[in-house]
Amino acid sequence: MKLVIQRTERAAVSVDKKTVGAIENGFLVLFGAGAEDTEAECERLSQKLINLRIFADENGKTNLSLKDVNGELLIISQFTLYADCRKGNRPNFLQAKEPKEAEHLYDYFCELCAREIHVEKGIFGADMKVELVNDGPFTIILE
Repeated sequence: MKLVIQRTERAAVSVDKKTVGAIENGFLVLFGAGAEDTEAECERLSQKLINLRIFADENGKTNLSLKDVNGELLIISQFTLYADCRKGNRPNFLQAKEPKEAEHLYDYFCELCAREIHVEKGIFGADMKVELVNDGPFTIILE
């Protein structure tokens, strides 16, 4: 599983020019499921994400989590995180989870996060437009 996490002042996702998810202060998360990923990996990474301390405290140190700052999550499915570009110029996605199974893991991951933090989502498999005001910029990759 791969997560690209961007600390954001605000972010939104739209489908067919209609906003389907939007947040203010929090993380925009691009979620990719790999061929070998399981629900256990969702459980591990959802806790890591929720408790990731990358917001500044009163001393300017990155010491606060989403819960500490009342942050939100916008989670977008993105199988292209598993692009393999080592051969040729056209990426292959053989390491990505099959769509039906990936959608299950995406939904499960979002459900786990929503137990502790407000979560907004994109639409799995849709052609989405994502807007972001990156705070920092601060971007982290979790695997």
